[in-house]
Amino acid sequence: MGDLLVFVLSGLVSGALYALLATGLVLSYSASGLFNFAHGATAYLCALTFYELHSGLGWPAVPAALLVVLVLAPGLGWGLDRLMFRRLARVGETAQIVATIGLLVALPAAGLWAVELLADAGAPVKPAENQFGLPGVGPSPAKSWQLTDGVGIDSDQLITWVVTALVAVALWVLMRHTRIGLRLRAAVDNRSLTELRGISADRLSSVAWMIASALAGLAGVLATPLLGLSAHDFTLFLFVSATAAVIGRFASVPLAFAGGLGLGVLQNLVAGYASFAESVTGFRTAVPFLILFGGLLVLTRRARAAGVAAVDAPPVDHLAGASWGRRWGLWAAGAGLLCIAFYTVTTPFWSGLLAQGLAIALVFMSFTVVTGLGAMVSLAQGTFVTGAALVAGLLMSRGWPFVAALAVGTCAAALLGALVALPALRLGGRSLALATLALAFLADQVLFQLRWLRNGDTGWSIPRPVFGPVDLSDDRALGVALVVLVALVAAGLSALRNSPSGRAMLAVRSAPAAAAASGVSVLRTKLLLFTLSAGLAGFGGVLYASYNTRITATDFTAMTGLVWLAVVVAAGVRRPQYAVVAGLVYAVAPRLLSDYVTESAHLPVILFGLAGLALANDPDGYCAAVPVRLAKRRAVGPAGGSSPTPPLPEPGLRPRPRSSNAGGAERTASPAFEARGVGGGAPDGSGRSPVSGRGGVGEGPAGAAPALALRGVTAGYDGGLVLHGVGLDVRKGEILALLGPNGAGKSTACRVAAGSLPVSGGAVYVSGRDATRDGAVRRARAGVLLAPEGRGIFPALTIEENLALYLKEADARATVYARFPRLAQRRGIPAGALSGGEQQMLALAPLLQRPPAVLIADEPSLGLAPRVVEEVYALLTELRDAGTALLLVEEKAAGILGVADTVAYLSQGRVSWCGPRAEVEADRLTEAYLGRGT
Repeated sequence: MGDLLVFVLSGLVSGALYALLATGLVLSYSASGLFNFAHGATAYLCALTFYELHSGLGWPAVPAALLVVLVLAPGLGWGLDRLMFRRLARVGETAQIVATIGLLVALPAAGLWAVELLADAGAPVKPAENQFGLPGVGPSPAKSWQLTDGVGIDSDQLITWVVTALVAVALWVLMRHTRIGLRLRAAVDNRSLTELRGISADRLSSVAWMIASALAGLAGVLATPLLGLSAHDFTLFLFVSATAAVIGRFASVPLAFAGGLGLGVLQNLVAGYASFAESVTGFRTAVPFLILFGGLLVLTRRARAAGVAAVDAPPVDHLAGASWGRRWGLWAAGAGLLCIAFYTVTTPFWSGLLAQGLAIALVFMSFTVVTGLGAMVSLAQGTFVTGAALVAGLLMSRGWPFVAALAVGTCAAALLGALVALPALRLGGRSLALATLALAFLADQVLFQLRWLRNGDTGWSIPRPVFGPVDLSDDRALGVALVVLVALVAAGLSALRNSPSGRAMLAVRSAPAAAAASGVSVLRTKLLLFTLSAGLAGFGGVLYASYNTRITATDFTAMTGLVWLAVVVAAGVRRPQYAVVAGLVYAVAPRLLSDYVTESAHLPVILFGLAGLALANDPDGYCAAVPVRLAKRRAVGPAGGSSPTPPLPEPGLRPRPRSSNAGGAERTASPAFEARGVGGGAPDGSGRSPVSGRGGVGEGPAGAAPALALRGVTAGYDGGLVLHGVGLDVRKGEILALLGPNGAGKSTACRVAAGSLPVSGGAVYVSGRDATRDGAVRRARAGVLLAPEGRGIFPALTIEENLALYLKEADARATVYARFPRLAQRRGIPAGALSGGEQQMLALAPLLQRPPAVLIADEPSLGLAPRVVEEVYALLTELRDAGTALLLVEEKAAGILGVADTVAYLSQGRVSWCGPRAEVEADRLTEAYLGRGT
């Protein structure tokens, strides 16, 4: 019983730290959609600062801890969000993972380099790297108390428990009983809807990152006595705490917090009571990674594949269809010059350095296969390199020739890759990356600890081969041989990419559901890619070890693989030639920096890590960005700009003349009509014009500005236009019904009007003010609200919380409950548990209490019973009578025509007719829905 209590109490210490880190991970991920692999590095940097302030500069422990946790850590989170995370949230998941891994590498090195610089300047700092047995916030040495026989606690443990409990209570109060907490939970539930309600998701993201960094800083300070100052240990702590974040589904703070506490206890109990662990070297230290891998397999939900668009579009290949010389001439010339340089201008030192870069380039090209072709982030490439090299070294020690040992080592790495991939491939994105990293750590802790495989600490000798007269012990000969090998592998990968199998792999990368529907086996393709990548990594690993002439089990750890990935993706992971550039830079840059900049070993690590930050601007890497920029420069032309092509008039309509608005600025009216009518005649040629043309924006029959006006708007997605010169006016106290078939552009027009989709051309006016550049938040604060298709509610929030987001006053909410007793009876349940009609009532009810200037409703009757639809239309009519301007989008024309004042038909992104409801004709309605509007 005493042993059990000891295991539980000590487990609660590590569990408390896991809980703090996991809570920060969930908060930051929920607010931005970004999993921060550098969360542990933030904790380490804060622990390092606390140590130097307390032990070096002599500050008292508590003020130093408060400065770090309440000032430094939140400031770091705010700065990183503004400089990096906001932009990263808009790029692909691969770039997100690699950029934060680069930050994981850079932050500890930046802290240690700062300490070096301060020491050189004479500051009383202390050596910081890999220091252990350090003082914490409490007394030093720690005080101990004996609870029972054999069971005791010390002051550091007690402080950790008390502080963690206080933080848990504070987080609960923040998230459940403050307005900022309510908004944070709303952003977690539906980020885009918070912006449509006038709440800045970017500001919420900054708050979340500040809180997350403060929690990481607190964990770092509390963990200083336990972990010391080891960046490696802090990183491992983060990856274990990621299991607790998985338990919370990356969304629930309470579940993640409880999961962290339970994880620490479970880890101790398994390590303490697993009797078989005594015979397995490294098992006890590997327990957290077993739990992480198992938790990912069991708790991670499979992503929905069908019905989603491809999100990983490749960059435009500006050399597609070009001749071989144009595509490969520069690279071939570079390879030839490099071969000549080995025997002419390079010294033996630089020949060896370039040969090393070419050898590591072979390993780097394995990332081109698994990540460039397969869009899978593998963090186990260092494991495959080590495994292949150890097997090859073992065989050569038994007398095997180099080529045979190389072949067997490559096959062993490929087999190991298949074994890693089989359980992990059901995962994707960050979960797959974490799973492969957990397996890499397991290999480091268990597999590579087998004495027959590692040969103790000395490792194996891997002499360079001799092929007849060619002796590769000469760095120059080795360099030329590696140039040939690298060229052959690059050519092979390029041929694979352009082959039918390569096209199938690219199809699986971009759209797995579509590839499966075309007869491509997604699982088999991914398994093939993973196995091929592991084999190539093993092949390059044996050659790299041959360059060094020796391999040990600690030469290429899992953490080494993280640095490799950051370097390759920062250069460009889609093309093998970019991996060669990355290999040469990886080998040469540290030497150049040490010779001409600084001798510190930390600066190259910082630069390699920060290279990942460039992915926020160029997610395909800096090498891939060069031809894109050159192509854009050629497209602009020598005159500095290209003349735009004038828009063509809509078929069947006369082109409208340009007119000037009230401010004198020139604008183009809609091709079909101008401001609800076409001056000089109706589109159907009848001469009917519901409202005569008006001179300036904002002028109406009585001189009143329209509440919402679209003028010649063009807009679309990813360069493809959906709207072509749309113009609409919606006036105060008016319902404008926008009708049209599927694909006409109705929802796009709603998003443009609400500010959630920028326009490519034209202008948007709100109450006569040009609001074209305003985003969704500013439009909502100006009184323009969008009720999106489906339901404009936050399903995870209660009815009371949904109302409180829009109505701060309790009296206003009480009035809503008096009007809608069904909502009052169920105010404490999540809104997602309501029926469709009740959800729509919840979305519209607060608007009756505080009517907006403009309401844009996209399919408000979608999925509702006819009786409920009548109730919804009655609410919309009530809003109109209260002075709200309503733009309603519907596919069911019959119901909406009963309440509309004005009707506009949209067909193929153009308004084909607009006029009063009384002038709607059945044949015109039929033509509009068949897409044949005149």
